[in-house]
Amino acid sequence: MINVTKLYCGIDSASDPLRYGHQRGAGRQEHDVPPSARERKPIVVWTMSRRCNLHCVHCYSDSENRDYPGELTVEDAKRMLEDLAQFHIPALLLSGGEPLAHPHLFELAAYAKQLGLRLTLSTNGTLIDRPTAERIKQTGFSYVGISFDGLGKVNDQFRGKLGAFDAALNGLRGLKAVGQKVGLRFTLARRNFEALPEIFELVEREEIDRVCFYHLVYSGRGSRMASDDLAHGETRDVLDQICAWTIALQSLGREVELLTVDNHADGVYLYLKLLKEDPERAEMTRQLLEWNGGGANASGVGMANIDSCGNVHPDQFWQTHTLGNVRERPFSEIWTDISDPLLAGLRNRLPLLKGRCGSCRWKTLCGGSFRVRALQASGDPWAPDPACYLTDEEIANGHPKHE
Repeated sequence: MINVTKLYCGIDSASDPLRYGHQRGAGRQEHDVPPSARERKPIVVWTMSRRCNLHCVHCYSDSENRDYPGELTVEDAKRMLEDLAQFHIPALLLSGGEPLAHPHLFELAAYAKQLGLRLTLSTNGTLIDRPTAERIKQTGFSYVGISFDGLGKVNDQFRGKLGAFDAALNGLRGLKAVGQKVGLRFTLARRNFEALPEIFELVEREEIDRVCFYHLVYSGRGSRMASDDLAHGETRDVLDQICAWTIALQSLGREVELLTVDNHADGVYLYLKLLKEDPERAEMTRQLLEWNGGGANASGVGMANIDSCGNVHPDQFWQTHTLGNVRERPFSEIWTDISDPLLAGLRNRLPLLKGRCGSCRWKTLCGGSFRVRALQASGDPWAPDPACYLTDEEIANGHPKHE
């Protein structure tokens, strides 16, 4: 994740200690500061179940509204949660499919909280009525992210169900009404990126706390959407719009945390933008990006996935490679065993990068961006990330000028 609020405007956010090694003010610290980004324990995305009531065109788990065999039992899940707590992961994100379709969601979430785990929830929002919103709040989720990919029909076409937008908006409003911190998740694609101004207006009108703009990843049903990805010039325009909106929100005194996800070239783009606008801020941003390390400390390092059947993956989009299964070995043991060649490579990926990523002057900041997208596009996990939109001139060999 690239925190635009922090890097572009210098405004602190809750996850800064994990993301940038930055100590927050007294009484505001929600995460411990790790010794380095490479030494972070992973945020774990648990795909609780593949069942989902929608049929989104970009779904990484290729989910449908049906039962899937072999998913973890309640007893399996509780043993896994105990191990995750003992391993001291910084956060557990409950995802799917649709996690609210899981019959034991609240039982398992309550058990996770009892163990001391910090919980977040990723949902399509359509199943959240007022009693469900109250139960989410009472369970103790620190944050709930709801997916919107446009307004009205644009979102419904993306989500594969008429009325999905209105149902999700009702769910969001229900959460806000009970005092739950809630965010919006938006996946950027050619079919919906022109809706950004409407999304900005929605966030302001509904007083949404956090916004994550996801770059498209070609995984699951999303593997059929590569042709729907933004052109590089369109991506640059999107980043410019997000930056301008961040400044506008700051001038209005609105506290909204803005992040981009799954493309670490965004950090370099922000740095180069700041070099022209505010060199002093640019240097501070460069230092934060260098501490973070970009993709080099993300998938397989600071990010992990456990799927509904207990298989462990480097991240939730990397379903084609399994590191082990929590029914057979604890997650903590699987994650610390680097006998798997791919996991070992992800832990020290910079020397393995090829092409533009291998020769890029910014690879210590970007870290080769998103390796699974490179794999899905080329068959080689160390090939260039096709979503990098920096120009050849911007990534040219040479020592970066720290102005």
